[in-house]
Amino acid sequence: MRYCGRDFSPAEITVIRRLMATHPAASRAALSRLVCAQLDWRRPDGRLKDMSCRVAMLRMQRDGLITLPPPRGGNGNGRRYRRRTAAAEPGPALHAASPRELGPLELVPVTDRQASHRHNEYIDRYHYLGYQPLPGAQQRYFVHANGIIVALLGFGAAAWKCQARDTFIGWNTAQRERWLPLGACRTQGQSTAPVG
Repeated sequence: MRYCGRDFSPAEITVIRRLMATHPAASRAALSRLVCAQLDWRRPDGRLKDMSCRVAMLRMQRDGLITLPPPRGGNGNGRRYRRRTAAAEPGPALHAASPRELGPLELVPVTDRQASHRHNEYIDRYHYLGYQPLPGAQQRYFVHANGIIVALLGFGAAAWKCQARDTFIGWNTAQRERWLPLGACRTQGQSTAPVG
């Protein structure tokens, strides 16, 4: 059985059922981490692939293979991003005739929860589409010029299947599965200039 780009053997489905039975009070998120650790399902950087595991487990439930515990709360999808802080208030206008006058640009990766919230707030406040959660693997950046945030960038995992892309590249199914983890997409709504 194949879910989220991974083949699950009947023995692995049994392992998932056993983990669920031995941890009846665990949340869906906790179960996905347990499953990833037990099956050694990891991203290329070594971290657990727990979000993909949650999606896979939802699909397994839909297919009648497992029964997940009820969700404990909403995931926030579809709700407006309401966080507002002084850190994301508009700064002074930038008066540069050209990008070169801004000085050297520095890409600062979003690496912690506080930076993630700040990035999301900037997108929600200043991008015309507002903030929407990014699915799957992602990397986001602040772009600084002389210590001032001048732009935001976001990259997400490449789509599992995209006929136009796959035809253009000339991938067969095996090649796509092998090379796709090395691809990325600039995410819609994640590039903006929040100041000025």
